[in-house]
Amino acid sequence: MSNILHPSRYHGFDAKPPFFEGWYFKLVSKDQNHKYSIIPGVYLSLDPNKSHCFIQVFNSGDDTVNYHRYPIVSFTAEKERFEIQIGPNIFRSDQISLAIDDNLGKVHGNLKFENLNPWPTRFYSPGAMGWFAWVPFMECYHGVVSMDHIIRGELEIDGGVLDFTGGSGYIEKDWGQQFPSAWIWGQSNHFDRPGISLMMSVAVIPWLGSFFGGFIIGLLYDGKILRFATYNRSKIESIGMDDREVQLEVQNAGFRLKIRALRAEGGLLQAPTKVEMGRRIMETLNAKISIRLETREGDLLYQGTGENAGLETVGDLDRLIKMIE
Repeated sequence: MSNILHPSRYHGFDAKPPFFEGWYFKLVSKDQNHKYSIIPGVYLSLDPNKSHCFIQVFNSGDDTVNYHRYPIVSFTAEKERFEIQIGPNIFRSDQISLAIDDNLGKVHGNLKFENLNPWPTRFYSPGAMGWFAWVPFMECYHGVVSMDHIIRGELEIDGGVLDFTGGSGYIEKDWGQQFPSAWIWGQSNHFDRPGISLMMSVAVIPWLGSFFGGFIIGLLYDGKILRFATYNRSKIESIGMDDREVQLEVQNAGFRLKIRALRAEGGLLQAPTKVEMGRRIMETLNAKISIRLETREGDLLYQGTGENAGLETVGDLDRLIKMIE
């Protein structure tokens, strides 16, 4: 129960394989010239030889991904707070300390995160999953550690020093047995008005021998996170996509949100299946996401385009869209 009410913490102390847990740190420098995602995680396999922990480093500048693998014994986690360690590397919600040094490359430095905007956690709705967080048989769980925050510090990557001071960050996480069979995910906190951040996730969800199309969309606006999600009876009015873009329109009890995401080339991340970390996922940090927020009556509250957007479109998306329609 304690972990359910604190989604950012490590959930795998008593987990049986197959099990994975990973945290996603998005880093964009103030001048927006440096865009990285750092993804620490752990994978527990039915085959002990495949169990390990890892740190993925995605450089969106050249779309390269380095998968730094560590033995499972290199992973430790605190029980009463979010703090994990992989070898000499430490990850917390308010800072990371990196000392990666192997044949794939070197990443050293410390970054601090200020003015975090976590997804609210309440007993009846623990974080981004809402009441689904209490369901014990979900295939994959999702958490948002911070929708938007300020970065302080530098990273030395393969001999070059990158200054992230004054930049913007975002942190989320996933855990469970494996990723969904199909999903659309997007995120940006680089709109023309400070303090606006969008996260959207639409996925095929297994449920009691069947499947449904579930979604979680959060918009940080005027200091609050507006939630559009399956669990709070929000509704996707329309959804569609082609090779160039993704479009959807969603509404909750008080607002209507229109989203248009322009796709871009990216790099290949590794993702979990029930057998191994063998799935390849195309992700970009160079997409653009345009949004239009209105009241239910149609009054315009905000309209703008988010730059440096993360975007993934994975799996049988025709099937996913048919589930939503």
